[in-house]
Amino acid sequence: MDQSEVAFAKINLALHVRRRRDDGYHEIETLFSFAQDGDILHASLSETLSLAIEGPFGHLLEADDNNLVMQTALRLKSRFGVKQGAKLRLDKRLPVASGIGGGSADAAATARLLCRLWGLNATEQELSDILALLGADIPACIFSRPSFGTGTGTLLELLDDSPITARHLLLVNPLQSVSTAAIFKAWDGVDGGPLASGNIWEAALNGRNDLEPLAAAICPAITEILDRLSQASPALVRMSGSGATCFALFDDAAALEVSRATLDPQWWSMASMLR
Repeated sequence: MDQSEVAFAKINLALHVRRRRDDGYHEIETLFSFAQDGDILHASLSETLSLAIEGPFGHLLEADDNNLVMQTALRLKSRFGVKQGAKLRLDKRLPVASGIGGGSADAAATARLLCRLWGLNATEQELSDILALLGADIPACIFSRPSFGTGTGTLLELLDDSPITARHLLLVNPLQSVSTAAIFKAWDGVDGGPLASGNIWEAALNGRNDLEPLAAAICPAITEILDRLSQASPALVRMSGSGATCFALFDDAAALEVSRATLDPQWWSMASMLR
């Protein structure tokens, strides 16, 4: 019987880069939140392990063992000694390499889905530990709940979500990819200070995304999107992750739709709500 799981789109409400490490990675502080929508994973029991990819952005991905969905499935199968296989199908609805955790969210959704399908007795923390090496955003995507991330983003503190849940969310991407590695490399090494602690909403409003100006220099459409979204006076407008997806949060659906109507029709957009 076919089962499904949503790969919830990841939003960085704020992202502060604190220092460059000797191993080339960066110490960050970030506020993770998640949309109620995203890609969708389907799975059914099978003798072998296979992956098919469909959806608006499916043609941009390869359904081979290098795909994070397959890597996740293979790692869980090996770790838990699973003898069964699974027929996996990914409905790729989010743009690829767009700063909203597409591949990481897919991996996390695969893990949650296969835990049910294969009857694995694994906690969210165990899944995070097993899969963290596949991508820094995967642990946050496993939980898919508001959290404070430190280190490379893998050290998580779950936060009270009451100040942000059910806020109306508009995601916009110019359908131009930007290189995460290039953007982090362009960081000037200046620590702009820590994220505030406490209330996640207040911390987000007083925070920033240190990667936003770096990404906008590479992809000027980001600035245009942010300017367009700001015209509707949202509660918060910012770029997510390393871009190029930007987001705006509104108090009601009507304001969101007014803003969406002003967007360039060539851009990708998705209306949702925060989980």
